[in-house]
Amino acid sequence: MRRPNATKEDMLLSQRFLSERRRRAKRMRLLYALMLPGILQLFVFRYVPIYGLLIAFKDFRYDLGIIGSPWNHLEHFKRLFVNPYVWRVLKNTVVISVLRILFGFPAPIIFAILLNELKSPLFKRTVQSVSYLPYFLSWVVLAGIFVEMLSPQRGIVGFIWTLFGKTPPLLLTKSSAFRPILIGTGVWKGVGWGSIIYLAAMTAIDPALYDAARIDGANRFQEAVHVTLPSLVPIMTILFILGLGSILNAGFDQVFNLYNPLVYDVADIIDTFVFRAGIMEQRYGFTTAVGLLKNIVGVTLIVSSNFVIRRFSEYGLW
Repeated sequence: MRRPNATKEDMLLSQRFLSERRRRAKRMRLLYALMLPGILQLFVFRYVPIYGLLIAFKDFRYDLGIIGSPWNHLEHFKRLFVNPYVWRVLKNTVVISVLRILFGFPAPIIFAILLNELKSPLFKRTVQSVSYLPYFLSWVVLAGIFVEMLSPQRGIVGFIWTLFGKTPPLLLTKSSAFRPILIGTGVWKGVGWGSIIYLAAMTAIDPALYDAARIDGANRFQEAVHVTLPSLVPIMTILFILGLGSILNAGFDQVFNLYNPLVYDVADIIDTFVFRAGIMEQRYGFTTAVGLLKNIVGVTLIVSSNFVIRRFSEYGLW
């Protein structure tokens, strides 16, 4: 007699659960409607193009289409691994991305901690607003500004060199100077925006921790080091893992608008190489193979880095 009763109770609980979900969905229908454009954008521009990955395994012909084009037996991938230029491009991409992580990852953290220590609300808001502005400017605009600033004839750098009686150098054409310029301008553009998430995380820190640190005799610097910084470790870990996953994305917009053929040896990255080979030379299958491998490496780095970090700490993406 207990089994039928239990089954009936389970059915009643299931019906209550479904009815509650329906009522909740009805209450939140406007929020779902707001989500719809984002979901459609994600589907159309992220999932539908996955169909085009077939080009990487075919000799694509316009008259036959993607499905009708003949298979090439991984010819594009074979060509990729024997091309010496591809290895130089890969090296440049990894070096630039590692430099971005080394200098660009801690910069928003330090900037957010410094902002958090400001006592004047007006000054703090002003500095925040000014630091956010570069993020909303396109690299097309910023590259034009930096090119003018670094110009030997018209820029402030050339003016300073002239004051010391020296001939201004063409910095954007020097391989030794291009990467520092690239990293420095990238950090300057993103430090303000990157600090937002850390400032938001600081609002969740228990004020009692600061009170306890002051009772123990800690000064402002010690509070930042021993209270604020450890409290940011979870969000720092997540952002670091995501940063490793995009290590092969070295910033196409910035590099493309700043580089030139004279610095290809240190500035040409995977994305700029794919742009030239795919758009200008119309080697769609080859560039699709490059992009596919790049994404596979990115996913592998995210999964492996998350696994390693989870082994040594309790933080991670999952």
